[in-house]
Amino acid sequence: MSESDAPEPESPASSEEAKENALLFGVWDVSEMEYTDPSMSRYIKATPIAHTMGRHASKQFQKSEISIVERLINRLMQTEDNTGHKQKTSKIVKEAFEIVNERTEENPVQVLIRAVENAGPREETVRLKYGGISVPQAVDVAPQRRVDEALKFIAQGTLSGSYKSTTTAAEALAQQLIGAADYDVQTYAISQKEEKERVAEAAR
Repeated sequence: MSESDAPEPESPASSEEAKENALLFGVWDVSEMEYTDPSMSRYIKATPIAHTMGRHASKQFQKSEISIVERLINRLMQTEDNTGHKQKTSKIVKEAFEIVNERTEENPVQVLIRAVENAGPREETVRLKYGGISVPQAVDVAPQRRVDEALKFIAQGTLSGSYKSTTTAAEALAQQLIGAADYDVQTYAISQKEEKERVAEAAR
């Protein structure tokens, strides 16, 4: 058989492996996500890659270009038990997504995006010094910081909900995501957002 008659190798784009790699955790399609907050949509990326090996770390603010799921995983690692355990934390997030899907029958990535949009505070306070007096002043929060704060609140809520408790970390995370997505004020992430905005309103 001549080289011209040889069958062409299957292109990666049409292979089953490529299709599998296009899904987050091999399960969730992230190609058609919806955003309700246009100011935050630029900083909430939904990609099927949950582990970029820290490629964003060398450039300031490059974290906004990686998947919101990986950012959640990284945020959950900032605890005493999970520091450095990326595979362990990824497994927690994957199990939490399965719980979210089972309870809401929605794509858990979409639920995460809605939770981040709802949990990001729009106002906070800074301290201004006039002479020797420190005065709180309300300021608007940048969209990028809103995403950072929302992920922090969700991670803190997960820790507080599972620490010294029979509730697993995956279960606690699922509760935070569902509650924040539904704007349930009993959820830790939403209660913290409301508290920040309440303090800022008093400092206007």
